[in-house]
Amino acid sequence: MIRIEGLHHSISGAPILRGIDLTIPQGGVTALIGPNGAGKSTLLSLIARILKIQKGQIEVGGKRIGQVSDRDLAQTLAVLAQATHVSARLRVEDLVGFGRYPWHGGRPSAADRAQVENALARFDLTGLRHRFLDEISGGQRQRAFVAMAYAQDTPYLLLDEPLNNLDIAAARDLMRLVRDMADQDGRTIVVVLHDINYATGFADHLVVLKDGQVAAEGQPGQIVTAALLEQVFGTGATVKVLDGRPVVLV
Repeated sequence: MIRIEGLHHSISGAPILRGIDLTIPQGGVTALIGPNGAGKSTLLSLIARILKIQKGQIEVGGKRIGQVSDRDLAQTLAVLAQATHVSARLRVEDLVGFGRYPWHGGRPSAADRAQVENALARFDLTGLRHRFLDEISGGQRQRAFVAMAYAQDTPYLLLDEPLNNLDIAAARDLMRLVRDMADQDGRTIVVVLHDINYATGFADHLVVLKDGQVAAEGQPGQIVTAALLEQVFGTGATVKVLDGRPVVLV
């Protein structure tokens, strides 16, 4: 599990997170949701050690952030950040192969190559392996980035807004793959989402942030109500239940 205690974070003197105390359960999919500026990506970046902790502490699988080596953390936690800076002339299989670097340090073994093959197949990228990133669609490119994180083969996986700029078919396909990684591989996945219906449709646990604080957390069916939408997002909406999960109608 991921334990967060007394977490505060400011940027240029402006508070972004204000005293976060949170336990993200082991296994399954946890979605971080909330309005723009609520602190979702900042929280994920602090867990991933992309940002340095200013005050408070975070433990991932019993390992305290800031007290373990980069390699140890990279073998525990994979992250797909919101901004991905790689060459467009990189081939798909090479991108996916980057996920194995924390294990082989530049000398891939047969086991590392097998993990890459597995990731390519799992994300339906085998036929695209020799294509450059600028030669495939946005949905395929996003699958390749998630496949890279998957190939890292860590018990924890963090995804920051993986559905950005995807059409409905690509977004649903990607969320199904995320769901399968939790169900079939037993991974703990934390994902930042803007669309609340993807969160309620695919996540086991929701953490709702507002103004840098936890406004609510729990199972989607327990916490997603019209009152919560008004309180957190400042908008009126109808909530219906479909197949046991809440759906927000706009």
